[in-house]
Amino acid sequence: MAPVGRQAEIAEVIRRVGADRSRGGVLVVTGEPGAGKTTLLDIAADHARGAGARVLRSVGSRSEARLGFAGLHQLLRPVLGAVEGLPARRRGALAAALGIEECVEAPDTMVVGPAVLDLLSDLAETAPLLVLVDDAQWIDRGSLEVLSFVARRMDTETVTLLVGVRSAAALPGFDREYERLELGPLDGGSANRLLDRQPAPPSGRTRARILEEAAGNPLALVELARAAALRRPGGTGLEGPLPVTDRLERIFAEHAADLPEATRRMLLRLATADTADARAAAMGLPEAGDEAWEPADRAGLVRRDGAGVSFRHPLARSAVYHRASIGERREAHLALAGLLGEEPDRRAWHLAAATVGPDQDVSTALRQTADRARRRGGFAAAAAARERAAELSPRREDRARLFGQAAGDAVFTGQLGWVEHLAAAVRDCSDDPALLGEAALATGRLMALGSRHTAAFARLMRVAGDADPHSPLLLDTLAAAAVVRYYSGEDSQHRRIRSLLSRVPDDPAAAAVRAWVLAVCDPGGAAASLVPVLPGLIAGSGGDHQRLTALAIVAWLLDETALAARTFDEAFDRWQVHGPFPDGLACAVGWTRLDQGRWAEARSVAADIAATASAAGLDHAEACARVLDATVVALLGDPAAARRLVERALSLVDPLESRSVAVFARRALGMAAVAEGDYDTAYAQFRAAFTADGEPVHYHASHTVLAELAAAAVRRGERQDVADLLERSARRLGAGMSARVAGLIDRGRALLADPEHAEPYFRAALVDPAGDQWPFERAQTRLDYGEWLRRRRRIAEARPLLGAALETFRRLDARPWVERAQAELRAAGVETTDAGPGALAGLSPQQRQIVRLAARGLTNREIGERLFLSPRTVGSHLYRVFPKLGITARSQIRDVLDGALPGSGVQG
Repeated sequence: MAPVGRQAEIAEVIRRVGADRSRGGVLVVTGEPGAGKTTLLDIAADHARGAGARVLRSVGSRSEARLGFAGLHQLLRPVLGAVEGLPARRRGALAAALGIEECVEAPDTMVVGPAVLDLLSDLAETAPLLVLVDDAQWIDRGSLEVLSFVARRMDTETVTLLVGVRSAAALPGFDREYERLELGPLDGGSANRLLDRQPAPPSGRTRARILEEAAGNPLALVELARAAALRRPGGTGLEGPLPVTDRLERIFAEHAADLPEATRRMLLRLATADTADARAAAMGLPEAGDEAWEPADRAGLVRRDGAGVSFRHPLARSAVYHRASIGERREAHLALAGLLGEEPDRRAWHLAAATVGPDQDVSTALRQTADRARRRGGFAAAAAARERAAELSPRREDRARLFGQAAGDAVFTGQLGWVEHLAAAVRDCSDDPALLGEAALATGRLMALGSRHTAAFARLMRVAGDADPHSPLLLDTLAAAAVVRYYSGEDSQHRRIRSLLSRVPDDPAAAAVRAWVLAVCDPGGAAASLVPVLPGLIAGSGGDHQRLTALAIVAWLLDETALAARTFDEAFDRWQVHGPFPDGLACAVGWTRLDQGRWAEARSVAADIAATASAAGLDHAEACARVLDATVVALLGDPAAARRLVERALSLVDPLESRSVAVFARRALGMAAVAEGDYDTAYAQFRAAFTADGEPVHYHASHTVLAELAAAAVRRGERQDVADLLERSARRLGAGMSARVAGLIDRGRALLADPEHAEPYFRAALVDPAGDQWPFERAQTRLDYGEWLRRRRRIAEARPLLGAALETFRRLDARPWVERAQAELRAAGVETTDAGPGALAGLSPQQRQIVRLAARGLTNREIGERLFLSPRTVGSHLYRVFPKLGITARSQIRDVLDGALPGSGVQG
């Protein structure tokens, strides 16, 4: 029988899972406990199966929330055999995450995610696929991150994802962008109809009281009506103004109290069990047959189906468990531990639940569980296991060490309160300066990713001040403090770091960390010493992904963009965007992609970081990602979207505390204004990257707008002020000026100079071949130089520069600059055609990226691995792209791209 009052919601989920759909989608079903989310998902599953679709399902539970990738394992258990068909690297990562194979290192979510996407895509080849995730608020963090990754890339798959979650629960990765179906309270008519359907419909005062107390919650209506019928005729079955959930727990417990002893023992075993070992719980009693479960079924506590026996509602499980005595619960946990000899992680947690005092054996088992979770990338699971292991450890010094390790793991969950609690536990157990310092460092590292930079820096300086200069703790703390210095742009912080760094003895083994501190704090001052040795440091990293990532960020800061990109690529297989944040500027890889003209990849990085940071409450990290995305969007020619993204970013931080975000936001807003031809606004935004007397607001970010400031100043008639500012910047940077900044300054000088003196500066801006690392900026210079030549009537010299600029802008899909370059070419007597480039311009950035990789001969699977898409998604994009390009075969793609080369699309 269909649920009462949910016809519209049922119609919506049936529409979502219709077998004739050619594309999948995501729907988040929300509601209070008892609103009917599970029933709605059951209906969706039945309809999908009836239409020939495959259904995969995972149900969250409180106890499994701390087991790394438990939800993913439950979801994929029916199709584990299909994992063998994945590419080796993805197969290994997924097998490691699921615990099928042992692994040396934590599997990267950026590999596990594409592996799951590939697997689901392959399964959907033969029939539509429905993925159901119920009680998602209790799905472990690692599984949610993978599902979020997959959800963002399912738009071309015949896979539908339905997620059921409690209304008040935060769901990382699914908080904002997906359509939601809210199951609110039933209206009065529906609530009355539901009561009328009950075996003993209440009446009179009893009915009025139930309607009042249930407040439209379907489960509460049913259970309160049943309770009233079981108690006394005409009574309410409710005493006192208790919350509905507390009343329901009491009702469930009272239902269980009258059951036979064997049934109550089985119910307690079932309540004690995790979802995955519920079957073992049921099988663990010789009397666990149908006749033993029948009383619980009649009481409405459990449901029985082909998958076994489960509670009808989490409140029933909670009521049964808490109604039992401590001794009975302990006995149930020990019995389950005895049944789970081949499941060491679950066995360890059941032993821990049964342990009331220190126990070295159980503590050791939990430490091993934490190690396994850490290797699978389950940092929340690892932190929880180490915390419990510490509580059970008999030795005080072991407790302190384990609490400290738990704090280090918990940093990657983004839960500052948890890290601070663990750090306080270390202080309660130990006076060891090293342990206390490491715990305080964990707190400071996490604070640095929030918005409280002054507080974070103060915390880190206290740790550094107490650290032994010969201890690695001091340099590690300065590395974290350097991140705060970059975010805040505060010069006094740089002086403090530099003073403490002078106390650290030179150690070749710590050269990479020292390079990090120097570059992050002062890239201009560090360039002369670091640029020559940086390739050697990277080569000597031994393939360590954390060190490679740090050195790639150093290369980005020093404007060694090509080296940064190569190093990021080398580290990327292990670089965890959705799990642990790298030690520093996670957005640096996105800025590197932007600088290189890999804009679709930059947006993908920004989206992933923003989703993870938003879910974890890391405001500054999210703001960084939003500003990165805003910059790309402005360059693509969508000023309104860029402004919305900047508005979101600036709402998350204090611009005075987060000057890096503030200046990059100014850059994005300025480029958005340029895209609209609003040079007054552009000038105001770019000029705000410097103080009134011309000092940079941020020592690194401000210099990226120098050329744009000059271009806007020329149109505003503000040449002299900006010329002075430009020369002051050049003197300040001196020998530490990178080739990139030198090119920007020369372009600015050319624009600001008297026309007869501009050409040497244009030539200087273009002479260094290193400028090819920044294609958009180089194309802007070519456009400006070509325009200058045309106005000098040197048409023949102008045309190649303008054509090359147009080709770059078209390739990047920088539409406002494409239009400007086309206008300049027409003024130079060149008619532009959009045959090749125009067709590409009609594609999305991701489609253009796929087309270019296909033209290089990459297979769909190879393209998918580069772009974190499934081969099916790549194939689907190409299928839709061919008609737009006017081709019918993959072999013709290269011809289309060749038609977009300089000179091929212009006719003089």
